[in-house]
Amino acid sequence: MKSTQFYPVIVCDDVRGTAAFYTSSFRFRPAFESDWYVHLQSSEDLSVNIAILQRGHETIPDKGRGAALIINFEVEDADVEFERAKDAGLPILKPLTDEEFGQRHFITRDPAGNLIDVIKPIAPSAAFAAQYDAGALPG
Repeated sequence: MKSTQFYPVIVCDDVRGTAAFYTSSFRFRPAFESDWYVHLQSSEDLSVNIAILQRGHETIPDKGRGAALIINFEVEDADVEFERAKDAGLPILKPLTDEEFGQRHFITRDPAGNLIDVIKPIAPSAAFAAQYDAGALPG
């Protein structure tokens, strides 16, 4: 799998507070903000990213709701990677789905129980596009 970006997703109860911690303590800046998800990018190195996700959010499959970490792999073609994952017998917790917030993705998990979200950025709906920093808008 050729990744175009890799970053951890911290699953927590206080999205805003956790994002504020990384912003003030480690010089990250928001590239996308909503009440349930914040994508942070280092102000010093644009290739360094982390994300904060609301525990229990609907995008997390029921079987993965106990995870505290999600590993995101951004790829060039999520459809190809989805077929590879199925052919390899990986557990598919969320099938390939287009999301209004700008992702075509599926979710699997590793043997330790960590979720793995394989993502192709796509154009978001108009409602979500307004929540992106202009330089971070996909699609």
